[in-house]
Amino acid sequence: MDAIVEHREPQSRPLVEPRARVGLLIPSVNRMSEPQFNHFAPPGLAVHVARARITGPWRKPAVEMKDEIAHSAAALADSGPDLIVYHCTDSSMREGRAGERTLIDIVRAATGIETVATSALVAEALRALDMKSVVLLSPYLSNEVIVRFLAEHGVKVVADVALKLNGHEYVAITPQRWLELARQHMRDDADGVFLSCTNTTQIEAIEDIELALGKPVVNSNQAVLWGCVKRLASKLGPVPPLPRLGRLMAV
Repeated sequence: MDAIVEHREPQSRPLVEPRARVGLLIPSVNRMSEPQFNHFAPPGLAVHVARARITGPWRKPAVEMKDEIAHSAAALADSGPDLIVYHCTDSSMREGRAGERTLIDIVRAATGIETVATSALVAEALRALDMKSVVLLSPYLSNEVIVRFLAEHGVKVVADVALKLNGHEYVAITPQRWLELARQHMRDDADGVFLSCTNTTQIEAIEDIELALGKPVVNSNQAVLWGCVKRLASKLGPVPPLPRLGRLMAV
C-alpha cells in the first residue's frame, strides 16, 4: 500500500527582510510600546527595543543619566537601526528643549546614529495638525512637566487631567475609559486632544475619540510612529493607509 503523505498548509507567511529599522530606547517599566509598535507598524518597518532605568525611582537630570542611557543606546545600536528614538514622554519633556537636546546628544555620541526624542515628535505632530490648544489626558501623578513643555512650543492646555496613577497601574486604563475621559473633558476652545504617555492603551482609543468628538488626537506612541515613517519614507516606500491611528497619519 502506498504511503499517505499528509499535506499541510504553511501556518504563516515567511519572514521578509525589513526595508527600514527603528530602535526604541524605552523606560525599563514600559510594557506597551513594544507590542503596540509591532502591531501598528506598517509592512517593511522593523522595531527593535532596548530598556533603560530612566523613570520612577531612577529618574535624574539628563546629564546624571548619561552612563545608563549611553549603555542602553550602544546595545540598541548593535541591531542596526536606521533611526533611534529616545522614547519616553515625561523624561524627554522634563527639562524642556535644552534637556531634550542633551538626551539626543548622549544617544548620538554613543551610537553615531540619527536620533530623535518623543518630545520633539509630539511637538511636530501637534504643529502638523495645527493644534494650538489641547485637552491633556495622562495617567501621571501630575502633568506639570507636560504643560510646561507644550507651552514652550506654543501649545496651550485648556483642560489638564492627570489620573494620578503609579507604574504598572497605567496599563489598566482601557481604551474605552480614555474615550470617556476625552468626552467628559472636551472643551469648545480645544483644537484637539493630547494623550500623553508611551505606556498605556491610549493609541487604541484614537480612532474612536476622533469619531466621537470630530477633533484630532495626538498620542505619544502614535506621534513617534508617524515621525519614524516620515523620516524613513525613502527606505519604506509607499505605506498603506493607517486609519486606526487617526488624522495624523494622513498628514
